[in-house]
Amino acid sequence: MTQSTPSSLIVVPCLNEAAHIGALLEQLRPAAARLDARIVVVDGGSADGTQAIVEKVAAEDPRVILLANPKRIQSAAINLAVATFGDGADFLVRIDAHGGYPADYCDRLVKEALATGADSVVVSMLTSGTGTVQKAVAAAQNSKLGTGGSKHRHSSAGEWVDHGHHALMRIAAFRAVGGYDESFSHNEDAELDHRLRLAGCRIWMSGRTQMVYYPRSTLKGLFFQYLGYGRGRAKNVLKHRMMPKLRQMIPLLVFPVVLLTVFAPLFVLAAVPFLTWAAVCLGYGVVTAIGQRNPAIALAGVSAMVMHLGWSMGFWLQLLSPQPAREVA
Repeated sequence: MTQSTPSSLIVVPCLNEAAHIGALLEQLRPAAARLDARIVVVDGGSADGTQAIVEKVAAEDPRVILLANPKRIQSAAINLAVATFGDGADFLVRIDAHGGYPADYCDRLVKEALATGADSVVVSMLTSGTGTVQKAVAAAQNSKLGTGGSKHRHSSAGEWVDHGHHALMRIAAFRAVGGYDESFSHNEDAELDHRLRLAGCRIWMSGRTQMVYYPRSTLKGLFFQYLGYGRGRAKNVLKHRMMPKLRQMIPLLVFPVVLLTVFAPLFVLAAVPFLTWAAVCLGYGVVTAIGQRNPAIALAGVSAMVMHLGWSMGFWLQLLSPQPAREVA
């Protein structure tokens, strides 16, 4: 490693993050100095002053760079940053602008990559909220009811996994498999992890660090977020001809169950599956609120229902939509 060739590239995709980007850069700059890294903020066309904040920081610190992302989505942002600034760097560190990180987050990721020899280091993503709705969403996303027991939604002691929240990748491995698929606006991380595994790469889930995610603060925003997640998962299934996992197949039933209630006036039993699902989710929210003595999270069950419905609807809409013809070699 030389002083003019950073060994790490810290990439922050963002869009309208004026409320968070300044503090995030102040936190990342010491880590960038320790790791001899560039920080590339890839902006998708913010209209809230985000770019001006980044430009001010960049004027003071040459390690900070603002890069325009005309395609707007995160997968394109990472690919563009690696294509532009990845030469000479060993590691790509992906940072979400709307998240919370320990001060030594980047350092620990690099240390674990070197210690394990992993091609990718992923982290647990714990969710936290402040307002009433956001707290309820966080409680749902931190639960098995909301996320089906996904490993990266819970703390880890350190283990080899198939998928996790993207944190660090060896740039050589990232480039070898072609980077992110830019046709994916959601679920691009799971799709890339699948190709990494097919290429023989290994993914390590950190037991030494994690990040905090701040979820949507409205149920409408939550619904459309999970609608996108469901579409992304279906695209992954279609692209790689893979079967969804059991924890993903169960929520798939939600949209059909909701549609089935249309026949309830003619056949009362048609409402039973919906009522059972609703009772389980709403009961979970009440029990959780009582157990934690926190009435603010009683809406966790409602949040889980919104997540399930959005994900299931997105999956089915993508699965049943006309698909582009596959190229024949």
